[in-house]
Amino acid sequence: MTSRALVLFSGGQDSSVCLAWALHRFDEVETVGFDYGQRHAVELAQRQVVRREMAAQFPAWAGKLGEDYVLDLRGFGAIADTAMTSRRAFEVTEKGLPNTFVPGRNLVFLTYAAALADRRKARHLVGGMCETDFSGYPDCRRDTLEALEAALNLGMAQDFAIETPLMRLTKAETWALAKSLGGEALVELIREESHTCYRGERGEAHEWGHGCEDCPACDLRARGWSEWEAAGRPVLAP
Repeated sequence: MTSRALVLFSGGQDSSVCLAWALHRFDEVETVGFDYGQRHAVELAQRQVVRREMAAQFPAWAGKLGEDYVLDLRGFGAIADTAMTSRRAFEVTEKGLPNTFVPGRNLVFLTYAAALADRRKARHLVGGMCETDFSGYPDCRRDTLEALEAALNLGMAQDFAIETPLMRLTKAETWALAKSLGGEALVELIREESHTCYRGERGEAHEWGHGCEDCPACDLRARGWSEWEAAGRPVLAP
């Protein structure tokens, strides 16, 4: 039986590794992105670059990579009104969460993705959520996603599996997984072409990739790269 997956693909480091992981694992892979008015909208353009380069540089994956979809969720982004959608300083809120947290974002993304997956006959929903080395978002936790998986399957009479290959990995281990999946070529592709910086900065590349160097996303990415380098750039079996 053909295995089909739909990857929630932002164009960032984590979702790019997840796309490679899905292409390694499944027979057919499609991608979906979300325009929610994010201030780093450059990631929407980089999605296409990463997809194109993965297909060009990894011929075995090219035949598996199918359609891409971008869904308009700007109305949702306007309701959320956080530092991810408005130009404001990055800080911690009274709830102890970073103000980059968009309430319910992953719940909404996965619900829309599930509706699309139902139409596309894809059972596996793949996301880059991680609770090991992240910014503290409660909708990145595995117990949250297990509850949502159960609700989606009940509400849609489906048998979806929400796959989170990075859930227990540090950012350093995410780089190691990338190297295991596609060698140094994939590492370089993700370093140069993926976009994670919340400010949308794509000027001069740093050792770890493009970014402003002082937003939460850049901090995590840079620290993960440094730890991976210090460990001798190991691989991590997928």
